[in-house]
Amino acid sequence: MASSPAAVPLTSLSGGAGCGCKLAAADLLPIVRTLPAQDDPRLLVGTPTGDDAAVYRLTDDLALVHTIDFFTPLVDDPYDFGRVAAANALSDVYAMGGVPITAMNVVAFPLEQLGPDVLAAILRGGLDVVAQAGASVVGGHSIKDDEPKYGLAVTGTVHPDRIVTNAGGQAGDVLVLTKPLGVGAIVTAAKRGAAGAELVAAAVDVMVELNARASEAALAAGAHAMTDVTGFGLLGHLHNVARESGLAAEVDAAAVPAIDGVEALLRADGAVSGGSARNAEYAATFSTVGAGVEPWRARLITDATTSGGLLVALPAARAAEVPGIVVGRLLDGTPGTITVR
Repeated sequence: MASSPAAVPLTSLSGGAGCGCKLAAADLLPIVRTLPAQDDPRLLVGTPTGDDAAVYRLTDDLALVHTIDFFTPLVDDPYDFGRVAAANALSDVYAMGGVPITAMNVVAFPLEQLGPDVLAAILRGGLDVVAQAGASVVGGHSIKDDEPKYGLAVTGTVHPDRIVTNAGGQAGDVLVLTKPLGVGAIVTAAKRGAAGAELVAAAVDVMVELNARASEAALAAGAHAMTDVTGFGLLGHLHNVARESGLAAEVDAAAVPAIDGVEALLRADGAVSGGSARNAEYAATFSTVGAGVEPWRARLITDATTSGGLLVALPAARAAEVPGIVVGRLLDGTPGTITVR
């Protein structure tokens, strides 16, 4: 159920788009690593591993999963913006093997310029997706801002013995990606007038799909490690998994799924966002791309994705149990390095 477009296109008010507005990993990680480590035995997953969410033990049988994610508009329809932002925030809980239970709105908004109906549509979109996930929106916080931003702080639950982090990969594991890539290219092209409504709608369909079913399947298949692919692109998020697992990785570029229509966009550089360009620069410090890899596919695997699929490391014999495509594998080698073939 799309809403009426805002009188002022939402994307015209933002410099970035969705998860593409993230601070670059190369800039952010050194800053975060200067902070003192938290010394609390109940904190099962914190910031040092760069995981998708924090996990805090309450009892022997129950832990809380905490995450927050918000960003600038990547589509002009307010309702769709709300849905995408909510699905993206919920994804971090699914990536840890958890189940979301509550969410709180995070809002920065130019109310006088855009009006209350636009904000209501954004919030309704978020509410509908949270309800679809079986969770509840229980409040939130808002500030006045000339650049609209929306997202959620989400709390989930997980059994302490069923947590899946980005650090448990094993040599020989295959890597299954559960959604196609190309969202960043589509929304960038749309903002530049080079992608039509049909292609944007296809991107929205991918982004609003919850990762709940994929997470459940990955848990049932004995996943060793898991993350979701968002603003740092496939290579950036795989780098985290490989580094924290103490392994190297290989990616089969030709196997990586793309949304229909993305290839044409990425054959030129007009659909490459600033965030995707920064991803490519960062990836060049830990990855090697083979000479036979098509340039558009090299752009695809560093595309700054929003609300992407799960990247699951699991035994090859169980890969078919997870809805997705095998795009590579983990292997012995220098931790965090990636070879793209």
